[in-house]
Amino acid sequence: MTHQEFEQTVRDAVKELPKLLRDKMDNIDIVIEDEPVMQKSLLGLYQGVPLKKRSHWYGNVMPDKITLFKDNIERVSIGEGNMKEWIRKVIIHEIGHHFGFGEEELRALE
Repeated sequence: MTHQEFEQTVRDAVKELPKLLRDKMDNIDIVIEDEPVMQKSLLGLYQGVPLKKRSHWYGNVMPDKITLFKDNIERVSIGEGNMKEWIRKVIIHEIGHHFGFGEEELRALE
């Protein structure tokens, strides 16, 4: 899958989220990198302050960041259809962190 096709698949996965969730996503960027620098097996990474931990002091901050690691997602995928499913799963997982869900809670939802 080309980088442009990967980006479009990410955009499509975000558009497929329920409008209620999309409307509540606040101050967040979604980026694509080839692979992580530290943990080589990561498919995605959320960096920021989850919504449920923000209070009146939250403001004037850089956007939260969701990173998808293209090469790793390609490695675990079997064909393009499976890759789209992995992208969707990773997006949902990392957006779950944005809303304040921990790893155990997100795994229970899968």
